[in-house]
Amino acid sequence: MSERHVLVLPDRDAAEELSAELSDRFGVAEEPQLVRDALAGEDDAEDAQWLVVVEDPDGRLDPAALDDFAAEYEGWLEAP
Repeated sequence: MSERHVLVLPDRDAAEELSAELSDRFGVAEEPQLVRDALAGEDDAEDAQWLVVVEDPDGRLDPAALDDFAAEYEGWLEAP
């Protein structure tokens, strides 16, 4: 069963670092997608969060492990 996991990170640097580590830590084959997510009503780029979208075509990634991994970068796994 194909799944998509969305990790929310506080800034671009954290998102890029986490993204680079994903394949080493979890064996993610497909390049994660990085998306800037400006907070509603905020124009200041400093207030933007970054999303790392991870495709999980085989449904083999453990959401709890991904959440713990994101926490290392002051982020979290978005609830489905």
